[in-house]
Amino acid sequence: MRAEVAERVAALKTRGKTVGLATVLVGDDPASHVYVRNKHRAADKAGMISIDVNLPADVSQEEVIAAVQSLNADDRVDGMIVQLPLPDGLDGNAAVEAVLPSKDADGLHPYNLGLLILDRPGPRPATPSGVLRILEHYGVAISGKRAVVIGRSFLVGRPMAIMLGTKGIDATVVQAHSRTPDLAAVTLEADIVIVAAGRPGLLRPEHVKPGAVVIDVGTNRVDGKLVGDVDFAGVSRVAGGITPVPGGVGPMTIASLLVNTVEAAERTAALE
Repeated sequence: MRAEVAERVAALKTRGKTVGLATVLVGDDPASHVYVRNKHRAADKAGMISIDVNLPADVSQEEVIAAVQSLNADDRVDGMIVQLPLPDGLDGNAAVEAVLPSKDADGLHPYNLGLLILDRPGPRPATPSGVLRILEHYGVAISGKRAVVIGRSFLVGRPMAIMLGTKGIDATVVQAHSRTPDLAAVTLEADIVIVAAGRPGLLRPEHVKPGAVVIDVGTNRVDGKLVGDVDFAGVSRVAGGITPVPGGVGPMTIASLLVNTVEAAERTAALE
């Protein structure tokens, strides 16, 4: 995916159009700093302009919005990310909504989520897009298959369930969550299980039908180590395919952000 993006960026440069990705990072959360650094490294390797706005944790809501609006007005910026979560006392939803929908690299602006619901073209949420690309790349059959999504956040779970059920992808989707009383009864019927609940070790071997494909979107810090929501060692003995944490979905999320950014640049170039 990154190689494809680099080719598209190079093609735009031959037409005099640069491609820029910007991030707004507030505070000193170590995980957020790692994520943002990885995003900029990937953007640089793809030939994009990389713009990083860092704000202190004690910044006001108005200053966060002003930083977003400044990037909205910057012609160098084709895609933008507000790194979530924001520090306590700041409204992450308001910051995301301040991003121009046309520059929404995360695909999480309410306008773009509305386009997703309506099955109309627009930037798609980056992590679910990365999950679908993994399934496509490895030839995992989705059409007509039963897929269970564990988790219902607007970042991953909700858009993931919607995208799996859209025409052309055609999974039969069940969305499970913390209030699902018997998780195993649901997941044992699934051909594909996507876990994005933020609970380490939630999915265990007894939850998985032999041969099912398991996608672990969880990112949790346990004893200083990054782990997913899946008991990887145990589930690996049952599943037909499984993604690791780290190194599975995370890099695909970043690649999908780059795709959304270059597509935004291509739309801009088409209007010039």
